[in-house]
Amino acid sequence: MSKLVIMETIVNVMPLNKPGEDYRTLDSNGLTYRQAHLRLISNQLSSRRREECRCCNGALDGRGPQDEMGQLTGKGKPVLDSNTLVLNDDSDDEVTGAQRSLDRKLPEKYVAVQKPERCQYSPLPSHGSICGDLQKTLSQSRRVKFPRYSDLKQECVEEKKLFEDPEFPATDKSLFFQTSSPGRVQWKRPKDICDDPHLIVEGISAHDLNQGSLGNCWFVAACSCLALKSELWDKVIPDWKEQEWDSHHPENYAGIFHFRFWLFGEWVDVVVDDLLPTINGKLVYCHSNMGNEFWTALLEKAYAKLSACYQSLDGGNTADAMVDFTGTVAESIDLEKGEYATNIAAQMSLFEDLLNVFESGGIISCSIKAEPSERETRLSEGLVRGHAYSVTSIRKVRLGHGLQAFFNTEKMFLIRMRNPWGKTEWNGAWSDSSKEWERVGSVERNALGLTVKNNGEFWMAFNDWCRYFNEVDVCRLINTSLLSIQKTWHEAMHFSSWTKHADPLHNRCGGSVNNRLTFLQNPQFVFDVTKEEDEVLISIQQQDMKIHRQVGQGNNLYIGFVVFKVELNRIYRVHRIVTQKVEATITYTNTRTVFLRKVLPQGRYILIPSTFRPEDLGEFMIRVFSGVNSGCRELTQDKPKMRCWNVCLGYPRVVTQIHIYGANGLQSQDSSGGANPYVIIYCEGTSLQSRVQSDTLEPVFDLRGIFYRKKPRKPITVQVWNSYTVRDQFMGQVILGAALKDTTKPQKLQLHKRGQEVAEDMPGTLTLRVVTSSELTAM
Repeated sequence: MSKLVIMETIVNVMPLNKPGEDYRTLDSNGLTYRQAHLRLISNQLSSRRREECRCCNGALDGRGPQDEMGQLTGKGKPVLDSNTLVLNDDSDDEVTGAQRSLDRKLPEKYVAVQKPERCQYSPLPSHGSICGDLQKTLSQSRRVKFPRYSDLKQECVEEKKLFEDPEFPATDKSLFFQTSSPGRVQWKRPKDICDDPHLIVEGISAHDLNQGSLGNCWFVAACSCLALKSELWDKVIPDWKEQEWDSHHPENYAGIFHFRFWLFGEWVDVVVDDLLPTINGKLVYCHSNMGNEFWTALLEKAYAKLSACYQSLDGGNTADAMVDFTGTVAESIDLEKGEYATNIAAQMSLFEDLLNVFESGGIISCSIKAEPSERETRLSEGLVRGHAYSVTSIRKVRLGHGLQAFFNTEKMFLIRMRNPWGKTEWNGAWSDSSKEWERVGSVERNALGLTVKNNGEFWMAFNDWCRYFNEVDVCRLINTSLLSIQKTWHEAMHFSSWTKHADPLHNRCGGSVNNRLTFLQNPQFVFDVTKEEDEVLISIQQQDMKIHRQVGQGNNLYIGFVVFKVELNRIYRVHRIVTQKVEATITYTNTRTVFLRKVLPQGRYILIPSTFRPEDLGEFMIRVFSGVNSGCRELTQDKPKMRCWNVCLGYPRVVTQIHIYGANGLQSQDSSGGANPYVIIYCEGTSLQSRVQSDTLEPVFDLRGIFYRKKPRKPITVQVWNSYTVRDQFMGQVILGAALKDTTKPQKLQLHKRGQEVAEDMPGTLTLRVVTSSELTAM
């Protein structure tokens, strides 16, 4: 069992980058200046927080506190479709690497909590579950209550003053960094804007939100989605009743509010004052339909604080805001690429999927692609290009009136959306006053909440929606609770970075798969699919650069990733693609997050996230969700370590990679003329077994193995067996001796009997490929 030892301390983290040095630059010791500075601070402490993982035989990064932060970004255009790329099997890439860890600092103004360090040791396969439990314990230890808001409020109440946020002051600096003010801005508190201010009036509704003069419809659309799910906004607006104005005790009001956002792996608490920008007494930015309701404006202010100013929210990605509100993952669906407008089967499958997401508590947003010159232009049907709409309902509506509707099996698939402007609606079929509603009974119409108002909310037929909209962001609420009747997902989360080093052994910024000599220098993560097949969700999120827009560095990196199916027993980094199979790829884009949802067959996989260009530097977080524990971990070693006992017991001299494709012409093993074959590879006391292939004499094993061998002259044995209830039956074997030469193509070998000097042939052949090298980092 793992043992957790924590000694608490308070560390005042100083600026971690040297003047003139990029914080990601590595020094002569292979450390970033941020890491080196943290280590220096930690060594000077008389006592410090310490966490130790006994099963990993190492400290969990005892260099001091680490913090993370991420913000929002806009969508970018793809520059590369990696589906068209293939790595050369004859590549002579030879890459090794050293263990790395990542330091991050979250400025004090964003969070008032110190978080424990992350483990820099990847758990071994034999005790992955133990380290998994430890990671879960550490994760739970970070979920503590944020004290800063209550302390600041208490201080203001005691001193009888209203809070003014020095970190986000009521000045032009908090409004914009380039453009000028749209008018004479006055910062006012809600009590100076209306007579009876409230945080929330009669509950939260999607109709509360109206976009202001800022081009942040993406943020307003995400807020509209949030307003539909009370369990979500309760987390984003914590203890809202305690924050509400109290007319009976006005002395308790301190002009301070706080909101919570999920940023780069952590929930952080953001504190703001209630000073809001106004022109002529009216709010400049997001506002509610109710003149005395201010949760929308205050939430927008807290989010703007994370991005340094309001203008940084001008142009962004709805999916990013949805993730920041929920802490889950978002999937972007291209309706044009999927041909959902013309493919009825795909359309119905998408409808059922979105309906399931919505009914399970997820949130959905959609938009129409637009060139820069087309943004915010209207179609003749009333829809706006380049504008984010929130999906507020998805329904199957029964057609007909009275008993006819009850017995009628015909249903209409409808979807309801809301325009953040609070006006400008769809005017086609199933719009508010269209004749199509005459086909629906009054009871059904009332249940749908149909109103004939220009309030920005409208219904569309799902097939029309697929025809006009082409971008959909789906935020799925991933259930990770074991005590649930819904599907339970297992999550693995890791943090890493693309860092530059002159030594290829330490370099971790190899670029995309186009750069075949350096691509495998990127960070690598291994995970397993232990079921026959399993749906896997993979999300790669980079640190958002939007906060750096003020200094002209607000562009995200172009990122993507590749998933390879590798040897079933691989525990070291991949250095050359030989028999590994490309299982999935993602187009490189400059969005904050890239996402994949795919059903994978049983096996072991390597995930390689990368930037498009080599030497692009940045931090990232990966999240892998699967039906069963995937054991996801980062691969940091390149070959077996040399240890003291290797002097006596020997050290590997060669590495051999074997790929068993399948068998042909096997002998039947039952009365029906079939068999249930499987294959086993034996090498120097270790073995590797494939899955059983049911009822076939022509099995496809697709078994890959890699072996670090101390005795190259000792042959490798590959045996084929038949799985049987009472006792498994031997079906033949092949002996791979030292004289067997490597081949670039698969070779077919005859099966033989065992236990004889001159082995007799047995029915069937085995198709395989063997590659051996004396350089242990050649594969």
